Amino acid sequence: MSAQIIEKDGVPEFAVLPYAEYERLLAIAEDKMDAADVLAYREAREECFPESLVDALVNGDHPIKVYRNYRQLTQQELADRIGKSKPYIAKLEAGERTGTIDVLARIAEVLEVDLDQLA
Repeated sequence: MSAQIIEKDGVPEFAVLPYAEYERLLAIAEDKMDAADVLAYREAREECFPESLVDALVNGDHPIKVYRNYRQLTQQELADRIGKSKPYIAKLEAGERTGTIDVLARIAEVLEVDLDQLA
């Protein structure tokens, strides 16, 4: 890159560069902004669930079980990730136990859903 530096009072004030170089730098900056916009969109976009998942929830299947199956996790894998036992998860899914907010929050994090989706 060839740029002419113009100083004012001994301090660089302006950089003058060939127009082709300006266009190249502008294209790079636009690409970076586009990439940042795509990333922001992906992070802000809500996940869409398949109709079968919604049907299972409407039919009364326990949300933990429904989302666990959707994420293709076994009860043991979920239990390991939250530091609980497989029987504990089974009792939650059967409605025989209610988890604490802390446990449900950890489950929600692992299943990548909002806590209120497990209620």
